[in-house]
Amino acid sequence: MRTLLCVALSLLAAHAAPPNFLVILADDLGYSDLGCYGGEIATPNLDALAQGGLRFTSAYNTARCWPSRAAITTGYYAQQVRRDVVAGIASGGGNRGIRPAWAPLVTEFLRTAGYRNYHSGKWHIDGRPLQNAFDHSFDIATGQNNFFKAPGNTDDGVPNVQTDDYYVTVATAEHAIKYLREHAAQFSGRPFYHYLCFTAPHFPLHAPAEDIARYKDTYARGWDVMAAERHARQRKLGITTQAAAAFERDVGPPYAFPDDIVKLGPDEVNRPVPWANLTPSQQKFQSAKMAIHAAMVDRMDREIGRVIAQLKAMGAYENTLILFAADNGASAELMVRGDGHDVTAPMGSAKTFLSLGPGWSSASNTPFRRHKTWVHEGGISTPLIAHWPAGIKSRGELRRTPTHLIDVVPTLLELSSAKVPAAIKGHTVPPSPGRSLVPAFAKDVTVARDYLWWEHEGNRAIRAGDMKLVALKGGEWELYDLAADRAESKNLAAARPDKVRELAALWDRHLEETKRLALTDPPPAAAEPAAKKGKRKQP
Repeated sequence: MRTLLCVALSLLAAHAAPPNFLVILADDLGYSDLGCYGGEIATPNLDALAQGGLRFTSAYNTARCWPSRAAITTGYYAQQVRRDVVAGIASGGGNRGIRPAWAPLVTEFLRTAGYRNYHSGKWHIDGRPLQNAFDHSFDIATGQNNFFKAPGNTDDGVPNVQTDDYYVTVATAEHAIKYLREHAAQFSGRPFYHYLCFTAPHFPLHAPAEDIARYKDTYARGWDVMAAERHARQRKLGITTQAAAAFERDVGPPYAFPDDIVKLGPDEVNRPVPWANLTPSQQKFQSAKMAIHAAMVDRMDREIGRVIAQLKAMGAYENTLILFAADNGASAELMVRGDGHDVTAPMGSAKTFLSLGPGWSSASNTPFRRHKTWVHEGGISTPLIAHWPAGIKSRGELRRTPTHLIDVVPTLLELSSAKVPAAIKGHTVPPSPGRSLVPAFAKDVTVARDYLWWEHEGNRAIRAGDMKLVALKGGEWELYDLAADRAESKNLAAARPDKVRELAALWDRHLEETKRLALTDPPPAAAEPAAKKGKRKQP
């Protein structure tokens, strides 16, 4: 421990000025979608960050958008701060669930350390950005049901102007660049934190036609072949040395909307069946869907490249810690929302509403099992890139320590020297479950922690060391040794009942502690109850 402390202190001493922070979050991105994680999609800007920095191979999110956003901005599990459902407590997702007074966003602490704070993109946190110590915000306040329209999107509260060529991924980057330019012109002596949240590649699958054309024939061979090729590249890159999870052919979307499947037409399929079993028409439709998904990821990468170019132009690139992650795994959802779906309109255009579905989601989450909302590895694993030329001397290296989005806030606090008070508004601030990643920036060490914990919509899991206990909603506990089986293919529960009991008891204790924390500052009476069963889910 003393050696790690010395390494961390050396890292902090290596730069005189506190670093800037650029935290980038993608939406519904698969673990293998990026080139640097084995994908075939063109992501040269993110690949360059990985080559010049670090890739974490065992990084986790919460399996859903709003709890991940609570975790990455507070340093707590979402249930601890009432931002995901806790039975018997006014809590939940979307705009339900009000954080306790002792759980402000990291921006509040960074502001006291002299930072300017900026936000661009998706929000999905209680309150509004400008009420949470952000100095500027391009706020996608409502559900993003159309990438080509701007209703509800605001710049510091002013509605975004709709233009003929509007595309929200571009608009998100443009506002980030705008705020960075102002910072360079007016606040160059102060560090900044920028929280950059793309909605790509979340459904609906929308992309400019010229972007889609880049991938026109890429996916004609189908999801089985694509998954195998991605896995082969991951092994070559060192991302994994294990076998990939088999497609779960009988597992479809997490929510059934049969009427919507009818609206999508006869070429939509709600199971990841073998590609050879599809009709030629279905294969053409499905390959076109994945081309749109790829186009969305491609465009996001190019827009990230524009933001990076701005950092370089303002002389901030060398001393900016850039972290890139995803809020959950790729999604198996299939639904129609917003303005509906016109089967006669060009796929990927504004009049369509398409989703990735379980076939391509299974491939995008290679080499793992399951999808968004589930807490098996495919639902909770994220790429995590860390790049900071002035502070991270390693180049192109992998880090295998388990980490989680709750670790981002402790990392930023350590590097900024921002202080967390003992109490806020009369309420004691409990210790964060997150851990600083600073020691792992210096060398491939294991970040010390007792466990990582998950619960979402009844799906639950806990990881302690290499052992993971996981269960489907209403299902029995499954036990896996992730050191040998991150594909979660060999259930050890029957062979190791003592370990199951041990980890199940630990999961239960954490839940009880979570309930205690969630009630230390009772929720406002006005807080909405959790969404009723059967109500259409938030994105």
